[in-house]
Amino acid sequence: MDANEAVRRDDLFLLDVREHDEWRAGRVTGAHHIPLRELGARQAEIPTDRPVLCVCRSGSRSGMVVRALRDAGYDAHNLDGGLQAWVADGHDLVDEDGGTGEVI
Repeated sequence: MDANEAVRRDDLFLLDVREHDEWRAGRVTGAHHIPLRELGARQAEIPTDRPVLCVCRSGSRSGMVVRALRDAGYDAHNLDGGLQAWVADGHDLVDEDGGTGEVI
């Protein structure tokens, strides 16, 4: 799923699987943060009643998560190009203080 398609879908659960420092530096408003290494222990936090859009910096880590979630029965999708593509397409990120975020 590309960044512009993701913006148009308000029924998505946006799952950010990056590390804590990446999350603090910049995130999509409304995203839910579960780092990749915590996913197994926190899988119950991911809803099964709507599509899950997984994001990371470039789409690599989130691609792994998508495959695992699909194997577990989720309707999971990857944000093509990750947050780098999100920002390149002109969409904003916010940092932990509510200011302009960045992808690290």
